[in-house]
Parts: sequence; structure tokens; C-alpha cells
Amino acid sequence: MNKRYGWYGLLLVGLGVTLTVYLTRPHLKTVEGVTVGTALGGDDNAGYQRAYQPRPFRFPDDHGPHPEFRNEWWYVTGNLADTTGRSFGYQLTLFRIALSPDPPAMDSAWRTNQVYMGHFALTDVVNEKHYGFERFSRGAVGLAGAQARPFRVWLEDWALAGTAVDAFPMRLRAQDGGITLNLTLEAGKPVVLQGDRGLSQKSAEPGNASYYYSHTRLPTTGAIALNGQVFQVQGSSWLDREWSTSDLGPEQSGWDWFALQLDDGRDLMFYRLRLKNGGMDTFSKGVLVDQKGQARLLRWGAVDVQPLGEWISPQTGDRYPAGWRLRLPDEKLDLTVTPKVADQEMRLTVRYWEGAVAVTGRTGGRPIQGQGYLEMTRYELFLSKK
Repeated sequence: MNKRYGWYGLLLVGLGVTLTVYLTRPHLKTVEGVTVGTALGGDDNAGYQRAYQPRPFRFPDDHGPHPEFRNEWWYVTGNLADTTGRSFGYQLTLFRIALSPDPPAMDSAWRTNQVYMGHFALTDVVNEKHYGFERFSRGAVGLAGAQARPFRVWLEDWALAGTAVDAFPMRLRAQDGGITLNLTLEAGKPVVLQGDRGLSQKSAEPGNASYYYSHTRLPTTGAIALNGQVFQVQGSSWLDREWSTSDLGPEQSGWDWFALQLDDGRDLMFYRLRLKNGGMDTFSKGVLVDQKGQARLLRWGAVDVQPLGEWISPQTGDRYPAGWRLRLPDEKLDLTVTPKVADQEMRLTVRYWEGAVAVTGRTGGRPIQGQGYLEMTRYELFLSKK
């Protein structure tokens, strides 16, 4: 978009050759770790569809897969708390990656041209702990897959599944490393079509775009199991959906993606595409969603985004901003975004920072608060080399 800001599929292009090797195994696990910079390779788009112009969205069909495009992801984040106020952040992202635009020969039930990758994370705010996990599997013999009717996307026992014809309420389940999520996401505000009626242009090159929609505020209830304890929780989630056949433009170095839910009922998404010279690309954009779900496009000049301080990963040495200031003069919004836990770095096959954040600031002279999620990518190539 995400991402991340949802652009997770773009991170996976460079993994295609590696994943192809692993298709010889019935069950795929973690491959050797790489940085985001390493993973952002590959430009062979031949045979895939690309996003050139706006298209009509049809639900529930568009909740399901779009295998004619190279990359696709179902991306859910949220902030939850139990009855005592103990808070958690979570992320579950399921990616579909096409290794070839052509259907495979059907000489084996194991053969497929689709690979699935999942990222699952939990932030335990009170203990300042962050847990991250990943999985890979082929899209065959029921190991992983996606469907629209009824809606379901899964990677082994990590899954999003609809319980009605329109996909909501949606069940989210994931477990790994002694951590279990079992959540129900209710329909909240209406769907938001990002960019130009759902076409999110990422650079000047035709087709370097995605189809992108969001559910920005989904009331969420359920249970979290952590270290032998079970917490009954409630809160709010955010669902991003994107599919594309694209790469970063040659002048772009990475991105920062904000998904913020303000306590006055508004939601703010903005992705800042960073240029190699440190500036912000004019294709950066976002959306401000009011209390009733009406969305207004925010172009790059409508939001002033400034990093605050620096945090250095104790594990990788990568450097990231320690916080952010976002100013929207036309909306009289001035926001400070601070990680709830400093170390929410995803040290997986693809390395990036993704985590729960708190929001403070002012709107029209009045105090405002909120929370949300932040993604920062490719700082291993940017701040680390300054």
C-alpha cells in the first residue's frame, strides 16, 4: 500500500526465482532472508494484465482472487484491547504471487503457477514485545488459495473467511509460536475506492498502478491467546486490498504508509513515495474518510509529512524515523504519529518496519487522538547509508 502502503506484492517479484525452486517441495517454509532492496527486482510483465484505467468493482467477486495479475494481497491490521485496557496491535497479510502468466500443465495435483506468502504479527504493548511470523505454500492440493463465493483466502490455518454472501462478518484466524488470533470483523463504513475510482497510479509509466480499495474501520471482537493467557478483546481493524503487475519506478526508493483512525470518527490513509534524493514523489496520495464514510482524495501537496527522530534496530542496524508529523492545512489537522512499541521491525524474508501507532494532535484548535498502523520500507538502503 499496504505495504502497503500496501505494495507488498511488489516486494515479492524478486522472490519469484527462489520460490520456483521451492515448488519442488509439498510444503514451503521460510527462505533465506533478504532485504526489501534485494526483493524489489524483476520487470518481466509479459503475459500479465496491468492496471491502465479505472474499472467497475463488483462485490463479492472482487474480494476474491485476480490471477490474471502478477501480485495480489489481502492486508488486515488492527488495534485491540481487553476489558482492563491492555492493548495489542496485529497484522495478517496474505499474498498471492504468480510465477508465470500461463496455466500450468495439469499432470499433477501438486503443480501450480501460484505461490502464497503470509505475514502474521502481534504487538503486546504493555510488555513492549513484537512477534512476527511468515509462511509460504503452493496454491495447490488445498494448502493455500483464494475464492470469492463464499469468500475465503487461506494459507494452511491462516485465513480470512466470510460468513455471509458479501464477505462480512469476516472471520480472521491465525496461530504460530504460541500466539493465536480468533477474530470477527463486522462491516463498518462503506468501501473506499482509492486513487481515481480505485485506480492507484504509482508513477508516470502507463500501467504502473494497482486496483486498490479499503475498508477503513471494521468493528472487531474476539480472542487473543498469548503465552498461555487468553484475552477477550475488541477494537477496530483496517482491510486493504490491492492487485497489480508493477514495479517501483526507477527514481523511487521506498515508501511510508499511514492508516490512522481518529477518535472523532475520521480515518486517514496516506502513502509517501520516497525518491532517491530523499524527496516525496508527486504520485504520493491518500484519502480522508469522514464519520459517515464519505471519502476525499488527498493529493501529494495536501499533506506535509515530516520524520521525527531516529530509531536504530538492535538486530539489523537499520535506521528508521522514530515518529512522524502529518499536517493537513486545508483540514486544520496537525498530527503526531508515535509507535506504541519502538521495535516492530518485521525481520522476515523481506525486512521492513510495520506496527501499531498512537496519534495525538489538534484539529481546528481542539485536541484529537487516535491510533492506527504504520509501514516503513527500504530504510536499509536510505538512512543506513547516510
